[in-house]
Amino acid sequence: MSHWDMKEYSEGMEATEPSTTTEDRRQRKARQTRNALATAAVDLILERGLAATTVEAIAERADVTRRTFSRLFAGKEDAALDFVRGDGDRINALLRERPAAEPPLLAYRRAVRDWLADRDDPAWHLRPRMRRLLALLDSEPALFAAYERIRVDAQEESIRILADRLGTDDVLDVRPAVVVDAAAGVLTAALRIWARGASGPDSAAEDLAALVERAYDALTHEAASAVSYDTPEK
Repeated sequence: MSHWDMKEYSEGMEATEPSTTTEDRRQRKARQTRNALATAAVDLILERGLAATTVEAIAERADVTRRTFSRLFAGKEDAALDFVRGDGDRINALLRERPAAEPPLLAYRRAVRDWLADRDDPAWHLRPRMRRLLALLDSEPALFAAYERIRVDAQEESIRILADRLGTDDVLDVRPAVVVDAAAGVLTAALRIWARGASGPDSAAEDLAALVERAYDALTHEAASAVSYDTPEK
């Protein structure tokens, strides 16, 4: 490489490196702000109740402006449940990574299993007080509506992922939607049973993984029983 080529290369590196670093810093700052708002929303809702918690109070607790909150969240319910949305994204990322040969239902189940087993970035239910927050869904319609929107968004993405795995159209082929509705429904049922369970230390949340496995076993058992029952006798 000539002197001038080296000079241009060096200048190019100097031009790109600060830009990349600045972008990374912005992304980290944005994540920190989002997490601070989500944490503040959870804290205040559990301390004061949903009705008594305002967006202004959440922004003040997180030490950001009301405008910053509105740029990131549609409302206090969305902020409080942002950890749920993030984990829905993680389940879908794990689903994309499952081996192509795995049947769709098994792929979804194992994606959920890997999400629950991740100790480097623990699932939301292992975070403090998430069990109490989830238990509020039954008594707070607005919180439940936000949870349903998050759940539906995640499932729509799961359907697209499975359709791609099957090489099919998610509108014309019912299989991706049927599998996701069944598999995600099992997870939702397990979560609700877990949230309604006896209160205890946060470490008890780890029982959710075993509960989810039992729930999936129940689904596959019932499906096998239905197939067996419906098979005509020879």
